[in-house]
Amino acid sequence: MRIYQAGPLFTKAEINWHKDFKKQLTDAGYVVQWPGDFFTQQEIEALGADAPKVIMERDRAAIDDCDAVVALLDGAQVDDGTAWEIGYACAKGKPFGGIRTDFRKAGDTAHGCVNVMIEGSCLGIAKDFEEVLKLLQPISE
Repeated sequence: MRIYQAGPLFTKAEINWHKDFKKQLTDAGYVVQWPGDFFTQQEIEALGADAPKVIMERDRAAIDDCDAVVALLDGAQVDDGTAWEIGYACAKGKPFGGIRTDFRKAGDTAHGCVNVMIEGSCLGIAKDFEEVLKLLQPISE
């Protein structure tokens, strides 16, 4: 099964978390498409003003090519690019699962942990890798 791995990639901590998560998914037998692998920083800089459009088109094509999306949902609110990826995947009928390692309270309801539109559109929100595997299991079968 092909997974699109979504989430912010703006800090070394985020990039390192995603690299580790991708390895775990790959080791579990999934084929992972992760935007962190699509372009180097030098390639992005060379694209100049075209970079946003090229990056969006590459990410969109990767989502189209995948069977499901798993997104990192940490932070006070979901990263705006990640929210776009989730919305696009949902519009295309791709199952989406989240992972939230952030213990801070967030969300729009007393029991929620993210925006209700994100939470309401996903298969579930895992707290760790083992829970992500449980979310993906019915899709993989």
